[in-house]
Amino acid sequence: MSLEKILSIAGKPGLYELKTQTRSGFLAESLLDGKKISVSARQNVSLLSEIAIYTLTEEVPLRVVFTKIQEKENGGAAISHKASKDELEEYFFGVLPDYDEDRVYPSDIKKVVQWYNLLQKKGLTDFSEAEASADSEIKEATKGVEPKTSATPKTANPMAGAKASSTKKGATGKNTSARKT
Repeated sequence: MSLEKILSIAGKPGLYELKTQTRSGFLAESLLDGKKISVSARQNVSLLSEIAIYTLTEEVPLRVVFTKIQEKENGGAAISHKASKDELEEYFFGVLPDYDEDRVYPSDIKKVVQWYNLLQKKGLTDFSEAEASADSEIKEATKGVEPKTSATPKTANPMAGAKASSTKKGATGKNTSARKT
């Protein structure tokens, strides 16, 4: 499996594998514990295939960074994401020497290393570029869903939007639907 079906969900630890689309979003399975969760189309979700790392000259796709880590470690695990900030920066500099230190924070490096180790542990080491089928699945799942807005504003008069009364008044302002005698 390639990175097109691997997700990072804001506020949730670890990575998730995209399983299927649902009416309100999609179903994903945690790579950490195997639990399946329903993900709303309104949640902030990132496909690993769409993430890139800033360098001084360009943006390098995450799959390329993972491939470089894999080559450096001969397919094994990388440094622990719990290592010190200096150790992580030194390690990442060895993987991607021209990364932009002003825009790539230590927390970003920590996350990349943690993701690589999780994928490597699960045997998901195919970092090649594949077709965008998962990307289109997510776009389809979120199609037509707009962000939730606040409640409809209430007007002072609860009848303001209601239809006018069925009683008609003529040009004189008198009720014309009354019985004539």
